[in-house]
Amino acid sequence: MPNNPPDEGNTVAQQTDDQPQALKPALESMTLLVAAVIVHDKATNRVVLLQRSENAKFAQGMWDLPVGKSEPGEPITETAVRELREETGLTVKPESLKVAHIIHGAWGVEAPNGFLTVVFAAHEWTGEPENREPRKHSQVRWVDADTIPDEFVDTTASALHRYLTDGPQVSVDGWR
Repeated sequence: MPNNPPDEGNTVAQQTDDQPQALKPALESMTLLVAAVIVHDKATNRVVLLQRSENAKFAQGMWDLPVGKSEPGEPITETAVRELREETGLTVKPESLKVAHIIHGAWGVEAPNGFLTVVFAAHEWTGEPENREPRKHSQVRWVDADTIPDEFVDTTASALHRYLTDGPQVSVDGWR
């Protein structure tokens, strides 16, 4: 075993927790990770949508998919399950989620360094949709997939349309 001296001038931080710590440059360039869920009842060709309230931080009055940010250390499938339950009361199993679309945005609300949204499709769920966050949403309901409202958040509207028409599975938004 060679006797190599440690690099001089480079301080190595000792790790004390179970999770590795991100380096400062990585934290400054972090892309926000987001999950969205298309709950699709194929038998009736309906999807669950929510309408953002006038109090929402983003896209007031617009329609959207159930969507939300990942918590630190949370797998994206768990984000999807948690956000869907918190917003609509519907429960899905992480293993039943299918990747429907990926959105890579250059910037966004609360995401000055961009965001990556993994849009999942769920064809199995329990419960009936209800508005679990009335302060953020004015309504949550089934909508016929052929009559999606025009007043829809652009990125998730595009993802939903591409899913419903078997279109491209990746989109980018705001990149030059």
